Amino acid sequence: MIKNLLVRGLPALTFCVLPLLAAPAAHSASHPAASVPAGEAAAGPAGVAVAVTLFEAINELPVAVEHREGYKRSLYKHWNKGLNSGDGCDTRKEVILAEAVDAPEVASGCKLTGGSWRSAYDDIVVTDAARLDVDHFVPLAEVYDSEQTPWSPARREAYANDQTSPDTLIAVAAASNRSKADKDPAQWLPSDNSYHCTYAATWVGTKLRWDLAVDEAEHQALLGLAQECPTTTVTYEPAP
Repeated sequence: MIKNLLVRGLPALTFCVLPLLAAPAAHSASHPAASVPAGEAAAGPAGVAVAVTLFEAINELPVAVEHREGYKRSLYKHWNKGLNSGDGCDTRKEVILAEAVDAPEVASGCKLTGGSWRSAYDDIVVTDAARLDVDHFVPLAEVYDSEQTPWSPARREAYANDQTSPDTLIAVAAASNRSKADKDPAQWLPSDNSYHCTYAATWVGTKLRWDLAVDEAEHQALLGLAQECPTTTVTYEPAP
């Protein structure tokens, strides 16, 4: 159930979103992605992983003007009971537990003590779960901006609690998450430069997984990152 954040913090050659049966898998930045001939990249059906270069993945994203009017965070119900509904932990706590480098002790009510985590955005070690935020890699406001057609409440809840991908949610230092807020890669990048390729691949893969658009500034920023990450590969699985 533990995702290896030590791997997530390194400059990745590959990024994978793979199907899970019960719990988040380790981040796949160290896993070689399947080879896809140029020109054959295309979004597959839900449940079928698609592997493309970062440039190809970016070019699959529809470019559209963002729309923020009507956004409320409460439109995206979170946190729910999580994948392991009998453990007393909600989705947020399950992500924190899954990403621990050293597992914390879990008391009644899913109270966490001890443990350690590596925050990928700023490459620091956190030893207090209370100092962690669980970030929606593509922030909820950005998801709303990028929905090509309005989502149903059920789909919004599914995104907000998505543990079937190891990348939609990530535990990071609260300060770095609040610095990011609802910004896209044209407006904010992690302070750890070595994470930028992985960050770009994860952002693009998450948008493809959930069929989200990008605006023009975001598109250009991602293309700039792809120039710096020529060997980075995105593998994603479209959400149901």
